[in-house]
Amino acid sequence: MAKGYWIAHVKVRNPERYKDYVAANGIAFKKYGGKFIIRGGKHETRLGDASKDRHVVIEFESYAVALACYDSPEYKAAIVIRDEAADASVTIIEGYEG
Repeated sequence: MAKGYWIAHVKVRNPERYKDYVAANGIAFKKYGGKFIIRGGKHETRLGDASKDRHVVIEFESYAVALACYDSPEYKAAIVIRDEAADASVTIIEGYEG
């Protein structure tokens, strides 16, 4: 079964409030087995929108689990905080088993 991934691009507007989001999202990620593959770090945009300053990839056991995590009550609570602290785009995608 292919793994599922979240790919997020984030522009943090309020770093102090964003810390609260990180604490809140950890509850959902722990429950659904989310594993950070990329969490911030050095990067260089070579093409496209460079307005985001933080990039994140989270791996889940499957695409269905990745969707369930995003739709969970735990993550919905974190979204409220995220939206106060940052502008984000999140894509949930099925991995390639090739």
